[in-house]
Amino acid sequence: MDNRPIGLFDSGVGGLTVAKQVMKVLPHEDIVYFGDTARVPYGSKTKETVTKFSEQIIRFLLTKDVKAIIIACNTASANSYHDLIRTFPEMPIFEVITAGVESCIAATKNKKVGITGTQATVRSGAYELGIKQRVPDMRIYAQACPLFVNLAEEGWTDNEVARLTAHIYLDDMLAQGVDTIVLGCTHYPLLKRCISGVVGEKVTLVDPAKATALKMKKFLEQNDMLSDTEEGRNTFYVSDHTPSFDNLCERLLKTHYTAEKIDIEKY
Repeated sequence: MDNRPIGLFDSGVGGLTVAKQVMKVLPHEDIVYFGDTARVPYGSKTKETVTKFSEQIIRFLLTKDVKAIIIACNTASANSYHDLIRTFPEMPIFEVITAGVESCIAATKNKKVGITGTQATVRSGAYELGIKQRVPDMRIYAQACPLFVNLAEEGWTDNEVARLTAHIYLDDMLAQGVDTIVLGCTHYPLLKRCISGVVGEKVTLVDPAKATALKMKKFLEQNDMLSDTEEGRNTFYVSDHTPSFDNLCERLLKTHYTAEKIDIEKY
């Protein structure tokens, strides 16, 4: 047994969707979450900047004695994962791209899939590469949806502005006949109800969060690293206090949490 916490990090509030799944799948585990709310969004930043930010956050999480880390951010997963596992070789680090790829392949019936994500995630081609390596004849349509992050951060997840934005981003993809769309940013599941209304019931929306949580559970089981505490404790840190984080945290996780602000730049 290993009662040290699991670390998760994201550019802001989106990673809370991953944290929620980890809490469901691993209810006895302690979680330390960091949201980089002062520097969100990551999707418009360069690979070098995203990697620098991610390294700072991991150094912070290491001060909390975490036993494993989930990069609960598609942009950081797509652009920085390989650099991070080289920089921190002793720390088990999980990303959300692989889970999204596997879930997408399992869901599609007609081999026409859509990938949504930030500009940096789409530019990286990480989802396309992962899918094509497994299913070479898959037809893939990728679309950057940067405004979804802003809508999620503002809490505008199911109003007329959100619906119009979803139509603008997704109508061309739907016209190509996709039957599966990957929500390739952890902010996007916050708009799932809105997006579902736009794409219709015949299109499957893939959220990599649950599959990522299950991968973590399997790893902990295989390495005898599960916690034996009765109930996990959850601790939250941010780089800037924002009402959207506190409000969404309470709405999504059904419990009030107070996030502690830290100076991430010193790590």
